[in-house]
Amino acid sequence: MKISTDILGGKILIVDDQAVNVLLLERVLAGAGYTAVASITDPKAVCALHRQNHYDLILLDLQMPEMDGFQVMEGLQEIEADGYLPVLVITAQPEHKLRALRAGAKDFICKPFDMVEVLARVHNMLEVRLLHQALHNFNDQLEQRVLERTAELHDGYVETIITMTRAAEHKDEDTGAHVRRISYYSRDLARVLELDDDFVDNIFFASPMHDIGKIGIPDHILLKPAGFTPDEWAVMQTHTTMGAKILGSSKSPYLQMGAEIALDHHERWDGGGYPNGKRGEAISMAARIMNICDIYDALRSKRPYKPAFDHQTAVNIITIGDGRTQPEHFDPKVLAAFKQHHASFETTFDTFAQ
Repeated sequence: MKISTDILGGKILIVDDQAVNVLLLERVLAGAGYTAVASITDPKAVCALHRQNHYDLILLDLQMPEMDGFQVMEGLQEIEADGYLPVLVITAQPEHKLRALRAGAKDFICKPFDMVEVLARVHNMLEVRLLHQALHNFNDQLEQRVLERTAELHDGYVETIITMTRAAEHKDEDTGAHVRRISYYSRDLARVLELDDDFVDNIFFASPMHDIGKIGIPDHILLKPAGFTPDEWAVMQTHTTMGAKILGSSKSPYLQMGAEIALDHHERWDGGGYPNGKRGEAISMAARIMNICDIYDALRSKRPYKPAFDHQTAVNIITIGDGRTQPEHFDPKVLAAFKQHHASFETTFDTFAQ
């Protein structure tokens, strides 16, 4: 597999108190073509080095004297203002893996090293980091353009959002059609609910960003074909808070609503959702609309664990329930609007089936 020069030029810092481990990783990475690899055996110096060099990836040993890897990550969290911690932890303790992921690490490698696995995880982490940086830069540029409210923004925004959203699920060939459909479902429901024109405009452009937080989920969990373990499911649920962090703190109404949707689109009206168990009107209206749209599209789409359902079956599951999905999961007003206008969902799905 040919690796791009951008990935091979990514700035990597190896942090391990064992010099033999540092030397081994340096040699493996250099042999694979990585050109910007640095190392250190003193964990206390990591944060200062990261402030100076802004590493694209930090390979961090967890068990070190004086200052362990968890303490290092706490310091790094204060530096990374956008909430994205580019850390690949090194551990020989299985029980440390989930704790590290919850502390902000994006993936892990085990001791003793499997060099093929090390190179694969380093490549994947750097690829995701570069995509995250591209998205962050894009958001900064987009905010200025949104303030100007130009016709050019409106003409090109949907395709741009689709492209950036595919960074989160770039191996999913159906993502482009899915986010197009989500825009139209959400806009149609907002209109039926007689929400104001700004809300209708915002949700059309914001709704495709609902799963942007998946860019921070490790590939071995995100792309797993089978069911998740409880620990994996806990990590998977963090895509909601990660998405809110990526899109938050913006003056753009599109990104503000995108952050609300990313955080709340898996919450349920009855309080049984995640990540915060919000109930009723504590859930943003945009997310309440997005929730029913996302579920409809998931029901209509083929998944490894289910076939694609036809339109009427999907409508029945949402409005009557099947045990897994129940009517009480949805805002009654949004559910009533869906019942009134579900034929447009079928039209949208058929129009953007590919």
